[in-house]
Amino acid sequence: MRRGTHARRAAGAALALALTATGCAGTGAGGNGGAVLSSSWADPQNPLEPANTNEVQGGKVLDMIFRGLKRYDPKTGKARDWLARSIETRDSRTFTVRLKDGWNFSNGEKVTARSFVDAWNYGASLRNNQKNAYFFGYIDGYDRVHPASGRQRADTLSGLRVVDDHTFTVRLNQKFSGFPDTLGYAAFAPLPRAFFTDHAAWVRKPVGNGPYTIESYTKGAQMYLKKWDGYPGPDKARNDGVTLLVYTDSNTAYTDLLAGNLDLADDIPAAQLKNVKSDLGDRYLNTPAGIIQTLAFPYYDKAWSRPGAQKVRTGLSMAINRRQITDTIFRGTRTPATDWTSPVLGAAGGYKKGLCGSACDYDPGRARELIEEGGGIPGGRLTVTYNADSGSHRQWVDAVCNSINNALGDDRACVGNPVGTFADFRDQLGGHRMTGPFRAGWQMDYPLIQNFLQPLYYTGASSNDGAWSDEEFDRLVDRANAETDPAGSVALFQRAEKVVRDHMAAIPLWYQNGNAGYSERLSHVALNPFSVPVYNEIRVG
Repeated sequence: MRRGTHARRAAGAALALALTATGCAGTGAGGNGGAVLSSSWADPQNPLEPANTNEVQGGKVLDMIFRGLKRYDPKTGKARDWLARSIETRDSRTFTVRLKDGWNFSNGEKVTARSFVDAWNYGASLRNNQKNAYFFGYIDGYDRVHPASGRQRADTLSGLRVVDDHTFTVRLNQKFSGFPDTLGYAAFAPLPRAFFTDHAAWVRKPVGNGPYTIESYTKGAQMYLKKWDGYPGPDKARNDGVTLLVYTDSNTAYTDLLAGNLDLADDIPAAQLKNVKSDLGDRYLNTPAGIIQTLAFPYYDKAWSRPGAQKVRTGLSMAINRRQITDTIFRGTRTPATDWTSPVLGAAGGYKKGLCGSACDYDPGRARELIEEGGGIPGGRLTVTYNADSGSHRQWVDAVCNSINNALGDDRACVGNPVGTFADFRDQLGGHRMTGPFRAGWQMDYPLIQNFLQPLYYTGASSNDGAWSDEEFDRLVDRANAETDPAGSVALFQRAEKVVRDHMAAIPLWYQNGNAGYSERLSHVALNPFSVPVYNEIRVG
């Protein structure tokens, strides 16, 4: 799961010091060669273990250094076989996976069936504490490898079996017709033996099987990824490498881009959207992406799970003037949300425009009525928590609070609650320390309606940060996963989404486009449906 953040560097002076400290000089390419591009970035929250990365910045790196059984088409998002020669099933429960020949890790080790099975067993294990362990929850034996309570009772998933070097089988604990299309997500990446034999060394310098290798990393400053000349895949890097420069302020990244000190900024700050077309012309990208911004709630706090709280949440939704905020602040890079998924799925994929109904319409009068009927805002004041290392978050949270305050006729009804960094924000979420609503940006991991619903709202799911739980929703999701007819599965997921709506489990705010700007040094720059630059396709010079 990828929780969105767009944290960038605080000051150009700090960047210069960081480059000096790591032995780099020059601008644009980060001093690593003329065909190397520089791109804005933020330090990942966790070590770059595939099963332990569930946020955007770490995910960018994993997408560059790993390739899995499937890969999502950078234009359409469609899941395509990559290392998989075939994934076959007769019953949507037991799958036989056959690998293509000729794939290696960058250290020369062959990618085999065991590379996947060992990686998945590691990711699922309770003792390894991997944030994406939940992804392996469909596989038989997960309840013993990663029990909900008590001690771990097995070291490996009983549903995984190596047949030979190029074949393994996966048995699920329930039918899941869409399972193969999830396997392009980074949590399912293969791992070399070095990950297990010298884990500490691997974490310091991860080894993968993708088109780039990590050459160096200085936390708080930069990561340099070099083109791997021996990469066997068809999507070889068209540049010599990428230097990811850490920013904690997207405005500074944008300033560096205009000054020629940065080649690619993949988060144009809201304050610059009014200027970006005149500043960059055709070098500005604004493309649809599978991202939705919501306000989530801490259901572990009794104030938000008490009878009547659903009316308060619905009233708050109706107090938010989404159209005004997206037009005024985001200038065409956001669209008011009317469901809990994303238009990039399309109608056949599960997007249903207007599913939220009147609960997502701006109606101050009805908002006041509902909040009063529900017993009022808990504690008398709403605090909306967000990470402050992106100026855009502050702007829109302030705008949401202003809209709520105006609707309720109380200038103190809602205030923003900034947390210094995204890592600190995530730590507070993980520790269940929220007392009010919090921003919950979601970037899809794979283009299925299931990914917008189950990870966020299923009981105990890995990204269900507010700990919402509903038995009817869980039952419908289980049925949708078991349905072999794609249209029937989507219909069941949409019924589950209506349960989310009826409880206003989270308030949908807007769908988000991916946007970016780049320097004159670059060409063939594009964003994929996940809003991530397609780094391997970029040309320099």
